[in-house]
Amino acid sequence: MTSAHDFLKRLLDSPGPSGFEIAPARVWREEVQSFADELRADAHGNSVGIVNPSGAPRLMFAGHIDEIGLQLTHVDEEGFCYFAGIGGWDPQVLVGQRVVIVGPKGPVHGVIGKKAPHLMKKDEFDKVSQIIDLWIDIGAANREEALQRVRVGDPAVLDAASQDFPGGRLVSRSIDNRIGAYVVAEALRLLAKDRPKHASVHAVATTREEIAYTGGGARTSAVGIDPQVALVVDVTHATDWPGADKKQGGDHKLGGGPVFSRGSAVNPVVFEMLLRCAEEEQIPYTVQAAPRDTGTDADAIHNALRGIPTGLVSVPNRYMHSPNEMVAIVDLERSARLLAAFARKLTPKSDFVPR
Repeated sequence: MTSAHDFLKRLLDSPGPSGFEIAPARVWREEVQSFADELRADAHGNSVGIVNPSGAPRLMFAGHIDEIGLQLTHVDEEGFCYFAGIGGWDPQVLVGQRVVIVGPKGPVHGVIGKKAPHLMKKDEFDKVSQIIDLWIDIGAANREEALQRVRVGDPAVLDAASQDFPGGRLVSRSIDNRIGAYVVAEALRLLAKDRPKHASVHAVATTREEIAYTGGGARTSAVGIDPQVALVVDVTHATDWPGADKKQGGDHKLGGGPVFSRGSAVNPVVFEMLLRCAEEEQIPYTVQAAPRDTGTDADAIHNALRGIPTGLVSVPNRYMHSPNEMVAIVDLERSARLLAAFARKLTPKSDFVPR
């Protein structure tokens, strides 16, 4: 296992839902400090690594480090914990899952409970589960015992460690979008080895995207950096699974390279420059139409301050917002290489005004 792959798996396995990104952010900063010229964090939880800080123009790479998760809302007299979702969940995914609660004294393991099918009436059996119907069982005998281990407001994630699959596939929860934070860090690592002649590159692991993609950490970090251009890295839906509607979603395969969004939040000059970089680096890619919002940090960055020219690079991902999202490792490597190539092309005279 390479050091970069080990870094990726440590990132994925660190629990950090939106608003509670401390653990993965710490892993990210510990890695990036080994090659960045400067490293900092802000009060919003964003982490920033910089190469060539005095260069121009300022280029921002943004990949959000949060994931969807759960948050405890109530502990009853029997010690069962009730919860709300952080981010967008299909509640059916949660039934019977193991969870890890980030408790005040350390990790607390639990299982999500629901009435067994043997005990259900027909109308209950056919009913779709809602989060309000579920609870977390941490093995406590009563409320007092439970509160010695957890508190109301504690975050939780599904207990689903990352796994390497054949064919260079990686399966994990939190791929959306811990891999974006990984890609921008790896792009910065490449630029630390082969430095850009001009650009100052700021790689940011942003926070809170899953609950505030039009604001959150992307907007606050963009305001702090004031970049002349920005590239966002996120995931998009792969359409190489049975029944996928390519007429609506496009044709995006695992291993098919990065996906470039066009329209909406994307600056057309940045888009064309990304295409040229991919072709020069012989990186395969596909294009995705974005006639409205992209649902990513690009929506927060492109209209921050006076407007920031922004591009969106996405990695094809199967089974998004589940315990077992899947990506191809080669797409992560290609995306990092693409971002580094883009950074090296910039000069102080780079102009992103569409003409």
